Amino acid sequence: MIFAWTAHRFSGGALALDVANSVVLRHDKARSIDRFAADEQFTSFPDAAAEFCAERALFGRVLPVPPENRPNFIALREATDRYFRQRVLTGNDDRLLADLLSKLAVTLRNSRPNGLDAATAHSVLRLIAMPVPQRLKICRNCGWLFIDRSKNKSRAWCDMGVCGNRAKASRHYRRKKEDAI
Repeated sequence: MIFAWTAHRFSGGALALDVANSVVLRHDKARSIDRFAADEQFTSFPDAAAEFCAERALFGRVLPVPPENRPNFIALREATDRYFRQRVLTGNDDRLLADLLSKLAVTLRNSRPNGLDAATAHSVLRLIAMPVPQRLKICRNCGWLFIDRSKNKSRAWCDMGVCGNRAKASRHYRRKKEDAI
């Protein structure tokens, strides 16, 4: 299945998080969708990232991940998600960090300097060194990882226009339903 890479798909605030968020509904295995399951998605993602990603100025246009490097790229994506999700939920976990660093090393060793996989690895390294890790959050609606850049650190959704509106509409519907009873 082919998906369009829209601005909403790049609401993580960092390339590494946008790549990790390429699995939709990760928390629901029955409905989970891997946007990189189709080869075409590997070729269209870099152009969309150059247009929509918050870090686009840092890496500019990047080349797609070649087929032989895709297993390493997916392993990096999964290690990135596990580590940062754990970091948000419970704090730092050294075993997950060791696994992530191992995947980073493999990716950097095997990627082209201007490839999406290398750009993603560099983004992960910037996130690991993030000065205020409390800014990293999980969307209350979809479960995506994102950086909260709001002034008072109160952002609850990856994208107010999508997840925020859905959550508010759902809350409104529940209230109306309760009032009707």
